[in-house]
Amino acid sequence: MQYFITKADKILKGEIKLPSSKSISNRVLIINSLSYSPYEIENLSDSDDTKVLEAVLNANTNHFDIGHAGTAMRFLTAFLSRIAGEWILTGSERMRQRPVGILVDALRKLGASIEYTDNEGFPPLRILGTSLKGGAIELDGSVSSQYISALLMIAPTIPGGITLKLLNQITSRPYIELTLNLMKKFGVYHTWKGNKIRIDEQNYHPVKFSVEADWSGASYWYAMAALSEECDLLLKGLRLKSFQGDATQSEWFKEYFGVQSKQEGNDVRLTKAEAPEIKIVELDFVENPDIAQTFAVLAVCKKIPFHFKGLLTLKIKETNRILALQTELSKFGAILTEPKNGELAWDGTIDESLVNHSPIIETYHDHRMALAFAPAALVYPEIIIDDPQVITKSYPGYWDDLKKVGFRIE
Repeated sequence: MQYFITKADKILKGEIKLPSSKSISNRVLIINSLSYSPYEIENLSDSDDTKVLEAVLNANTNHFDIGHAGTAMRFLTAFLSRIAGEWILTGSERMRQRPVGILVDALRKLGASIEYTDNEGFPPLRILGTSLKGGAIELDGSVSSQYISALLMIAPTIPGGITLKLLNQITSRPYIELTLNLMKKFGVYHTWKGNKIRIDEQNYHPVKFSVEADWSGASYWYAMAALSEECDLLLKGLRLKSFQGDATQSEWFKEYFGVQSKQEGNDVRLTKAEAPEIKIVELDFVENPDIAQTFAVLAVCKKIPFHFKGLLTLKIKETNRILALQTELSKFGAILTEPKNGELAWDGTIDESLVNHSPIIETYHDHRMALAFAPAALVYPEIIIDDPQVITKSYPGYWDDLKKVGFRIE
């Protein structure tokens, strides 16, 4: 299936109810279960990832296929390792190519019994749930914050608790802080000194919880605001003061693209001011990797050179996102380079011989490729998205929301 996306004008007006935060929903599902809570989580994300995780937590089987849901794979590996029984955890072909060895090694040091049923270091996994024992473990903080979050959430349930020493540069620190802040909401406390996080053995306490709107999902609307000539857009349920690290984008969009954010009750209104004149966009996404694609596509659409750092984890996402961006943005005539491992740069040059005015954007089973490229229809006559339903992984209502503000989708 392909969607043909067009926009007759560059006016962006209306109200959009953003999806609930997938990052918060997935963490709270695990924490809520660990607290044996009688309360259902309010405003839970309707993304595929969250539905998969919720289904597993409520399942009456021991064999779980989590498809493309990388967060679910990591969180459940830790969660199931402490529950008596034999559990099989598998996923899609791409999921079976995504490494999980760092997390498995850390859990084994805590006494977990986990085997690889196919390739060493990769799913599928056979987990023999057992009583874990606390202690001090080391983990590479530069690979994926989800490994760290998975360990932190089960830490208070382990006799003796856990001291986690993070090695190297910490990637996506806001996501670790998000996990710890949510745990605190449920009564679990920690100390974080230098590169060591300590969580004592303690009990989670059930609380009623409502999930706020997703800042990663907001990034696509910020990009549309930046590409518009006239903007008055209300994003429902969004909070400028948020636990989500991606909230920092509101300042980036103001600084580089003139997009103004104003809190109005529980919502944020986007308007447009005159964009400052800038020669290059220089950003470090080490704490915000999920919005990197949004900024790369936007910068090319605005024909502004960029140099992005902190993108190393993009190579182990749903696809190699650095390679995918290089391939797809070449269809716009932009040749992106990787100056150093985990970086992405563009000098602003457009090779007209490569330009396709109705480019077909391959999504590589990656929801953020479809989500990030659709706003380009404000600049290009037509954008064609291949496999458009991949967006259900995080933002199922995206195409309907685009129609509400005047996009045509066929």
